[in-house]
Parts: sequence; C-alpha cells; structure tokens
Amino acid sequence: MWSAAKISICFYLSALIVLLVAGVVLWSIASAAGAIGNIEEFMQDAGFEDFRFLSGQIIRGGVLIGLAWVAIVEIFTLVAVGLYNLFAELIGGVEVHVREESVDRG
Repeated sequence: MWSAAKISICFYLSALIVLLVAGVVLWSIASAAGAIGNIEEFMQDAGFEDFRFLSGQIIRGGVLIGLAWVAIVEIFTLVAVGLYNLFAELIGGVEVHVREESVDRG
C-alpha cells in the first residue's frame, strides 16, 4: 500500500504542476491578447466598480485548490487500494501463470 501511495502522490502532484503551468500560459496569452482587459471593462460597465483580476491571488487560489484536490484524490486512491487488497485477500486475487513450453519442430 505504501508503494501505491508514493506512486499516486507523484502522479497527482505532476498533474497539478502541468495544470498550473498550462493555466499560467493560457492566462498570459489571454492577457497579451487583451481578453482579460475586455472582461474587466465589461464587468465595470455592468456595475462592478474598480473590478480587476488579481493574478497573484488567482494563482495562489489555484495552488490551494489543487493541493486540496491532490489530498482528496490521494485519500480515495488509498481507500481503493486498501479495499482491493482486502477483497483479494478474502476472495483471492487474479493470478496469472505463464508456462514456457518447448515446441518440437522435428
């Protein structure tokens, strides 16, 4: 179970890093294209005075939500591994036996 925990935490943290980097890249592209400024102007026109996106807080929020997601999914993974091991112990797991046979080509 410990090896499954180590593998899954590495996988989920890697996925979080990939998603955060992709989010930052997309945010930068949207900002450079002017989409972020247009949304801020639209929100100000809709009645929200001094509406601004705070990039630092958005990134911090994404990191916190991502870390919470990693923790929750890690717990679910460990519960699933524990249940699998329990059922495999009670019922018997799937065993595969490979036997090498020599073929007589005579």
